[in-house]
Amino acid sequence: MRKIDGLLQAYDISHQHPANRTIRWFCVPAMFFSVVGLLYSIPPGPMEEMEFLLSHFANWATPVLLLVLVYYLTLSPPLALGMFLFAALCLAMASLLSLLLPFSLWIFCLFLFLTAGMVQLRGHRIEGKKSSLLTDLQSLLIGPAWLMHFIYRRLGIAY
Repeated sequence: MRKIDGLLQAYDISHQHPANRTIRWFCVPAMFFSVVGLLYSIPPGPMEEMEFLLSHFANWATPVLLLVLVYYLTLSPPLALGMFLFAALCLAMASLLSLLLPFSLWIFCLFLFLTAGMVQLRGHRIEGKKSSLLTDLQSLLIGPAWLMHFIYRRLGIAY
C-alpha cells in the first residue's frame, strides 16, 4: 500500500459520520486558507519604495507553501498538482483580501481559523471520535489532500 493511501485511510476512519464529512468540506479549506492568510500577514521585513510592488509576492506564505507542496509531491504527484492549484488560489485570495478588507487580513484569518476549528470540533463530537489533529499534526496536511482525493475520484483522475 502506498503511503498516501494509508494516510487517507487513517484520516477517513475518524470522519465517517455524514455531518462530520460535510463539515470537513467547509472547514478544512477555510482553515487551510486562514493559515495561508496568517502567514501572508507576517511582514516580510523592511522594504524600499520600489519593493512595495513585490510585497504581494514576497511573503512568508509562499516559502511555507512550497515546503508543503514538496511534502505533497512525496506522497502523490497528481494530488500535489491539485494542492498546488488550491494553494495558489488561497495565496491569490489572501493578496486580494489584504487590499480589500477594511481591517487587517490577520484578524479575518484568525477569526476564520478559530471559527472553523470550533465547528470541526463539533463535528468530532457528533462523530464520537477525537480529532486526529490532537494525536498527529500530519493530519493538518492530510485533511486537504483527503478532500482533494474525493474530487479526483469524482473526476476519474488517478491520484
